[in-house]
Amino acid sequence: MAVDVLGAGLPVGLVFHAAQQNRPFYCALAAAVAWTGVQGLRRRYTARALGESRGVLPVLHDWLILIGVLAVARILTGESTPRLAAIGALLPALLVTVARHKLTFRHLSAARREAHAVSRVLVIGEPDAAEHVIAHLAARTDHPYVVVGVVPVGAGSLSSGVPVAARLAGGMAGAPNGDAAAVLGAVHSHNADLVLVAPGARIAGERLRRVAWALHDEGLELAVFPGLVEISVKRLETLSAGGLAVLRIAPPVGRGVQTLLKSVLDRAGAAVGLLLLSPLFLGVVLAIRFGSRGPAFYSQRRIGRDGEPFVMWKFRTMVLDADRLKADLAGANENDGLMFKMRRDPRVTRVGRLLRRASLDELPQLLNVLTGSMSLVGPRPPLPEEVARYDEVELRRLSVRPGMTGLWQISGRSDLSWDETIQLDLQYVDNWSFTSDVDVMGRTLRAVVDGRGAY
Repeated sequence: MAVDVLGAGLPVGLVFHAAQQNRPFYCALAAAVAWTGVQGLRRRYTARALGESRGVLPVLHDWLILIGVLAVARILTGESTPRLAAIGALLPALLVTVARHKLTFRHLSAARREAHAVSRVLVIGEPDAAEHVIAHLAARTDHPYVVVGVVPVGAGSLSSGVPVAARLAGGMAGAPNGDAAAVLGAVHSHNADLVLVAPGARIAGERLRRVAWALHDEGLELAVFPGLVEISVKRLETLSAGGLAVLRIAPPVGRGVQTLLKSVLDRAGAAVGLLLLSPLFLGVVLAIRFGSRGPAFYSQRRIGRDGEPFVMWKFRTMVLDADRLKADLAGANENDGLMFKMRRDPRVTRVGRLLRRASLDELPQLLNVLTGSMSLVGPRPPLPEEVARYDEVELRRLSVRPGMTGLWQISGRSDLSWDETIQLDLQYVDNWSFTSDVDVMGRTLRAVVDGRGAY
């Protein structure tokens, strides 16, 4: 809050003082109070929200509300500072708060990797369902939940290693008082902050309702895992139908204004990029030609949207007969899936290694984006031999145009396992939005500078 107060108040005070406004201090104070007030009313400072998002759009939304509030105040008070100067004075508040969001997000993520700033969770469910939830939460650190105990419903062994805090009877109805007592005892003995239920045939309906009553009477929280994985909260909506709580899942965005904006951004971005980077293209071409014999560009057949093949362009980073040598290196593949990756591939030239490290070898794909066979953001474009071995789940990644960058690049690139790559691609396909593309492009710059997984 101190950062937000200074980010809004100090620039306003300085600008209004320079404009010889007769009450710069009071204007600065009003801006600071209004900015923190808007964010407070929108619950940005709550423990549940603080540091959980580094997105720009929520901050921008708050900032536009701030502009509206202060515009009304300006009219009521007769304040006469030029409009552009007043808006310019408020711009640092937006930038400072965005930076603060990103820093708190990074701090919170680092803390959670050390098991700090987390919520202690007790999982209830049939053994298989409970194990699934526990494994999924344990595999990642980008969430606040740490499972400290499990309450299996019915007989069955668990292999996760999480302590069994209690066990509920396996019947459909359960024991009205026994269920509540067992769950409450498990919560208190393990100091749980939250009870997470994985519903099943033996823990649903009235039985789950009674457990919820017991927890809520003690002031404890209950959460229900609906069985959905990697679905963005933007696509979820809670409804009530005849007293039933219903979770509505909107279909992925496939048409409309957002897709039009994506096409415009792709074509315009590719055209501007090719124009601005043309001197760099010339320098890379000369470096490749002087570094090894052969052409500077390399074309390869890839599979695009809906399985349509296309020719993808890159700067050549390997020796001329690299494709022929690939079969001889099959046993040295370091990827656990269908892709071929080697950290120290002997086919890569000295110049090519530098180009890959800086991701400059991908720049000619701007031509593919300009012609519409690729997008700036999307899944990695696969080879035909990879697609030939896809199952029905992996084929879903072909429902959108492949991209020059994507979640796979900002998450580790070649260091990712095959399953992680597919998971990220499916997450992109199912939850795509225009704003998510803008976020990925912003985070790509950091990934390129970092160079992790680029080989």
